[in-house]
Amino acid sequence: MADGKSKLFPAWRLVVMAALAGTVAGAVAVYVSGPPSGNAPPPQPAVARTVNDADVAACAAKSDKAKAVGEAATGEVAAVLAANPPQSVKTLAFNAPDGTPMTVAKLSGKALLVNLWATWCAPCRAEMPALDTLQKELGSDRFEVVAVNVDTGDDVKPKKFLDEIGIRSLGYYRDNTLDLFNELKKRGLALGLPVTLLVDTEGCLLGHMNGPAEWAGEDAKRLVGTLAGQ
Repeated sequence: MADGKSKLFPAWRLVVMAALAGTVAGAVAVYVSGPPSGNAPPPQPAVARTVNDADVAACAAKSDKAKAVGEAATGEVAAVLAANPPQSVKTLAFNAPDGTPMTVAKLSGKALLVNLWATWCAPCRAEMPALDTLQKELGSDRFEVVAVNVDTGDDVKPKKFLDEIGIRSLGYYRDNTLDLFNELKKRGLALGLPVTLLVDTEGCLLGHMNGPAEWAGEDAKRLVGTLAGQ
């Protein structure tokens, strides 16, 4: 970083985490095939997930914007890929911080960095402070980091982890069913964890990546600026 201070996520750690992400990709393939934890809370009411044809068409027309996001992904966030083609992710479902079911559509009007993470995923744990910093510094009515925990079971372990490492700015979004991860896997967007989606204000996916990144760095901030049209 320009101020000479030590980075939250040094370059050598990115190499190590990227390697770990590859290992996690294989682990997740096994993990998602097993039964959910026996202490999982009762399932929440289903949320409608039918993709609107008009939304599909509107997002598909944003190839130039997706290309711009891809070109802005440099340096510490160079692993971000432009969505090809851009697609609507409005129907992706998870629980809001208050525990109620919601979809990405509820956050329309904000550009989003949606990140799926789990406490058993070492790269996820390592990048969480950077995501928290990004939300603290850039979070507004125009941008939000939506970090969705996908641990099965209850909330005890993930909440304890977030408390222990001092996460204060991120909302506690949650999906203990693994439906969200499996939906992204079906779309060819998720190989393992962490997985990150860059979504515009209309719920269109413009960029995505698998593996960790330095989300608190200047490269990430410039990328967010491009995504949000700033």
